[in-house]
Formats: sequence, C-alpha cells, structure tokens
Amino acid sequence: MPRKTMSRAAQGSGSIRKKSTVSKGKRYTYWEARITTGYNAGTGRQIQRSITGKTQKEVREKLQEVAVELNNGTYLEPTKLTVGQWLDTWRITYLTNVKPRTLTAYESDIRLHIKPALGAVRLDALTTHEIQRFYNDLSADHGEKKGLSAKTIRTIHGILHHALKQAVANGLIRSNPAAACTLPRIVKKEIRPLDEEEIKRFLAAIEGNRFEVIYRTTMFTGLREGEILGLTWDCVDFQRGTLNINKQMQLHQEKGMEAYQLTSPKNGKGRIVAVAPSVLRSLKQYRAKQMQWKLLAQNAWGNSDDLVFTDEIGNHLTKSIVYRTFKTIAASIGRPDLRFHDLRHSYAVAAIRSGDDIKTVQSNLGHATAAFTLDVYGHVTDQMKQDSAARMEKFIEKIAGE
Repeated sequence: MPRKTMSRAAQGSGSIRKKSTVSKGKRYTYWEARITTGYNAGTGRQIQRSITGKTQKEVREKLQEVAVELNNGTYLEPTKLTVGQWLDTWRITYLTNVKPRTLTAYESDIRLHIKPALGAVRLDALTTHEIQRFYNDLSADHGEKKGLSAKTIRTIHGILHHALKQAVANGLIRSNPAAACTLPRIVKKEIRPLDEEEIKRFLAAIEGNRFEVIYRTTMFTGLREGEILGLTWDCVDFQRGTLNINKQMQLHQEKGMEAYQLTSPKNGKGRIVAVAPSVLRSLKQYRAKQMQWKLLAQNAWGNSDDLVFTDEIGNHLTKSIVYRTFKTIAASIGRPDLRFHDLRHSYAVAAIRSGDDIKTVQSNLGHATAAFTLDVYGHVTDQMKQDSAARMEKFIEKIAGE
C-alpha cells in the first residue's frame, strides 16, 4: 500500500460545514468555514480563522473575501482589542515624549469623552459613521448642558486620529476611520487689542505695581504668559539687547496635585527677541531690586532656577496671582474684558502699525509660519492698505490742485 505524503493545505483554502448549537433549550443551526491564514513562525502550525454565518452563501462570500485578501497580501488578522484598550496601550507606549501638561489633557479627553462613547467598540469594527455621530453629539446641546466648542472637538479628533493612525501602522486596522470625518468649523473670535490711548492709560495704571515690569515687558515684547514667568536671567542679554525665549513656566496637574515647572516653549522652538532700550532699562532696575531682596532674605532665598520674576524671597510667581492683579488693572482703565493674552495681541498690532514686516512679527511672536500671523492680524494690514490709499488720494488731490 503506497504511503501517504505529508502536505500542507494551501494558505487561503477553506472548508464549509453546517453546525448546530443549543441555547436556552433550543437548537440553532449555522454555517462555519475554517480557513488557513498563515503559519506560526515558531511551531510551523497552521493559523486558522473561523468564519460563521446564517447561510452557506453568506459564509462562502466571506470566505472568498478573506481568500482574495490573503492572495493580495492585504489580509489583517482580526483583533479582539476594543477602542478603549487600544487607547490605553497607545497612551502608555507611544506618548512617552509628550509634555506632562499635554499628556494630562489627552488623558482627560480620553477618559471624559472618547471612552464613554467609543471605548467598548471593537477596534477593527469602528466606522467613520460612528465617529462622526460621536463628534456631532459632542457639539449638540443636552438640556442646560452646552455642547463643546469646535476647537475642543477638533482637539478630541486629533487625539483619536493619532491613536488610530498608529493602529494602522501597527497592522491592527486597515485604514483610519477618523480620517474621513467632517469637523466643525472654528469661528475666530474677534481680538480686541489695546489701542494707543488705552496703552497710555494701561502704562499709567501699572506704574508702581509689584508686577509693573512683567506687564511692561509683555506689552512691548509679545511674550506669552508662561514665557514671561519662565524667563531666566541667563536669557537676558543686556549687551545685545535681546531675550532668548527657550522655556516657559507651565502648571502640571496630576492626581490632585499641582506643580509649576519649566518646559520647552510652545511648538518646541526657541527664539531671540530684540527688546526696546526702555524695556531693558526696566529689567536692569528690577534686577537691582531683586538683588536687594536676596540680601534681605539671606538663607531663605530660593530661586534655584535664576528666574527673572519672583516674589521677595525668590519663589516663582503663579499665573493666577499675576492674572488676578492684571484683571483689576484692566477694569480700572475701562477694559474689564481684557485678557493677559491681549497684551501679546496689542504688541503685534502696534508692531505692524509701526512698520514691522510680517516675517519679523512672526519671528518675535514665535508663530510657526508668517501665514498664521497674517491670518490672526490680517485686519491690521488691510486697514494699513486703506490708510495708504487715503494718503495717496490726498497726494493726488494736492497735485491736481497745483
């Protein structure tokens, strides 16, 4: 009798058979196919997948789809991971280089929004339609609870999109279902910088205030709040008249604890800002005052980071106390709506109107591109064009009248 030859089933081949099961005393029948999708690299054993359906035709069609994917090299083994489980893995494994404050924000959005809505969905079953409904629901009002802003929804989308993009790269899903979603449009809020007369009133109001030099420096450099509070003396170059903006003071919140720490600036890029001589003089005077504080405090003096702006014993200043004082001053000049960030806007508008080109303003502000700067302050350049046209008209009238 001839010996049987040992042979493997071809990858992608499968068999269909009718099966039955008993549930709650009733017998149910269904069809099942078993298909070889590959071989274990260590043992050489077949890796098989079970495909089930109510009819033989349904199972055969599914079987053919898998076979085509295997032949084309596009087959992905089904994953049992849920969206929530993958987000946990992604957060722990792929967000190791994210700033602590950013990580905290990501974790909050995942916990409060993404997981409750999509966490239980199997990762490879998540669809664009489900994600779109999720975004639409976030923007909708629910009774007295207002929907989230377009900016917040876009932030949540960014987190989910990045997590799913990594899942695609890892071979867990074929494509990113978040990529095709339609996002709400952000309506830009009108900025209300201080005009020339208001700047005069503001400077008069801060004279003698304990934070006068902070507000004055911010007003005429356009630094962000975290950047001005994180400025260190080694970054102040009195010889060249520049500030090296290479860090910011950031509040880190985790598990009920709050701590301020120095981190890299926004966008992760430093910049050199040329400073007006009068601002440098203010900083020199402030430095002399700080040295007096240090002598009086003696061993109680802190300031291990060599911060420019501290309290009388060398502790860093918190954003909240600087902001509360600022709001009191803003109200005193008739601008209770003014935000600390509006000092930055005021600087930008004043710089443009003074004749600085957009590229210079972009560099001083630390914007990623000049296009972004134009997008924010384009109305200023439009007004300057109109003023230029008005001046030209006066010139024409003068020439015509001669």
